[in-house]
Amino acid sequence: MDKLLIDSDVILYFFFDRQPFAENAAHILSLCETKSIEGFITPVICSNLYYLLRQTAKHERVIERLDQLLTIVDVLEMNRDIVLQALGSGFTDFEDALQHFAGVQSQKIDVILTHNLIDFAKSEIGVMTPEGYLKVLASRTNA
Repeated sequence: MDKLLIDSDVILYFFFDRQPFAENAAHILSLCETKSIEGFITPVICSNLYYLLRQTAKHERVIERLDQLLTIVDVLEMNRDIVLQALGSGFTDFEDALQHFAGVQSQKIDVILTHNLIDFAKSEIGVMTPEGYLKVLASRTNA
């Protein structure tokens, strides 16, 4: 079973129904829900989601949505070593560096799903868009 770190942007496309990406984001989360893949986020992603969702919904609704999300994905741990690695990594986006090194340290993540591929140019883990991943998954299923 594939283990995927799902970046904030993918989840936000689902929550905000942002087209044309919302359908693929929903498909990824559906695969997590059915346990066809194992989805992961980080505490930073939780914080970002809360902040951005809170701009359009009340605290209680945001907490409800995050609770629902956490029933289908797991949360990777973050610690001082991850922060230090991210700071010294040369990634141009610190937040993405944090995600990356949480995935590396966990030794669980096969692929990082994001629409910001360029921000993960230095990644030691495979990086794909949800669309690209779903095409690969479909080709494996049809093979």
